[in-house]
Amino acid sequence: MKQEFLLPDLGEGLTEAEIVQWLVAEGDTVTLNQTLAEVETAKAIVELPSPHAGVITSLHAAAGDVVLVGAPLVGFEIEGQDAPAPEAPASTAEVEEGSGPNLVGYGAAPSNGRPQRRARRAGAGSVASTTTVAADADVRVAAPHDDIAVAPAPPVRGERPRSTPPVRAYAKGLGVDLVLVAAELGDRVITRADVDAYRERLVQRGDGQTAGTTDAPAPVATPVRAATGERATTRIPVRGVRKHTAEAMVQSAFSAPHVTTFYTVDVTATSELIASLRATAKPDAPRIGVLTVVAKAVCLALASFPGLNARWDGEAGEIVQQHFVDLGIAAATERGLIVPIIRDAERMPLGELAAAVAELTRTARSGKTPPADLIGGTFSLTNIGVFGIDAGTPILPPGQTGILALGAVRRLPWEHKGEIALRDIMTLSLSFDHRIVDGAEGAQFLMAVADVLQEPGRAMLLG
Repeated sequence: MKQEFLLPDLGEGLTEAEIVQWLVAEGDTVTLNQTLAEVETAKAIVELPSPHAGVITSLHAAAGDVVLVGAPLVGFEIEGQDAPAPEAPASTAEVEEGSGPNLVGYGAAPSNGRPQRRARRAGAGSVASTTTVAADADVRVAAPHDDIAVAPAPPVRGERPRSTPPVRAYAKGLGVDLVLVAAELGDRVITRADVDAYRERLVQRGDGQTAGTTDAPAPVATPVRAATGERATTRIPVRGVRKHTAEAMVQSAFSAPHVTTFYTVDVTATSELIASLRATAKPDAPRIGVLTVVAKAVCLALASFPGLNARWDGEAGEIVQQHFVDLGIAAATERGLIVPIIRDAERMPLGELAAAVAELTRTARSGKTPPADLIGGTFSLTNIGVFGIDAGTPILPPGQTGILALGAVRRLPWEHKGEIALRDIMTLSLSFDHRIVDGAEGAQFLMAVADVLQEPGRAMLLG
């Protein structure tokens, strides 16, 4: 019997998803919960499991296409099925283990093992995607390209070259045909450096930006000036995380009156505490950094200033104070800015909070933060210090009242105990919703966070 699989809602209210790559082809026989494709929503890259066991008769979209929720995605031929298959469950539905397919997009339902993927054809395949995440103030995590040893087999037209999703997107934006890159390199994983090197060779030969292609889009970076002297321009499609972020920032900026206040604080004691904890930590212990300590300080301060942990309910005409902290941590990835949430952060001691930050970092680096982990935060942190920035005016995530930016920790001359000494100095930037919090409360909250950073040993005992 023929069945059509419609693209389900992979998150709360998401209306579309972009096909990153197919892991099956027409004519393949698949099992229940086998991963069919990787798709990118406005919030995350997720794996789409099969709702049926059968034969793939048609794929209704190609890699790079944007598909609306509810549109046909995959056609199946299902043997021995007489009744229509049930509709895909909503994104908040729970699927009992072994009872059916998991369509909530971040991996298949539990089974005897990992979802099976079809055997790779010569020259085709993929590896996990990598991103960069702003994690701790003294660490900027940069994920290297994966190297996989395989027998060389030059790809031919029609086979998918081996590369990560970010590299494919990068090449697509530059108008570089990865099939041609693979033809020069052989059957190995293509990196961003390989794409840049191939493009440079084309420019030097005068072959243009998109040699070997007929339908490549305009470049997203490093546009090349035309030989005729015309000024180059760049057009970047606004979709995925970038589109979601833009819409959210406009909504926040024009619905909540923002105020930003700054405070420069001596964090030498915090630096010394972190160094001491790292020196005595076990090898497998989570790494504690200044972001973790600031997160703990924020949780302690919010208990005394609940207005910063509230939300504005315009329809009800109420301010809703939330007596729990779902802490958002802004992460800069290659796909754009995301703000994953640490639930009930106020209940976590420092070590557990550090482990939660580390797990958030790993998930963001893989590009597979679940959409459910990107909604419902009550207060957020953004670590601009990893980029060498001292201060800024962060925009509130929609629905939140406060966001705190951490500046770079710098060794500067500073007044200490009546004398001038070199100290570790950091600037905190707090943006808040002036409908809910007035200037005095915002300043007092910022001072409370600073007090913890100035004397963290005593404050940590309270948490």
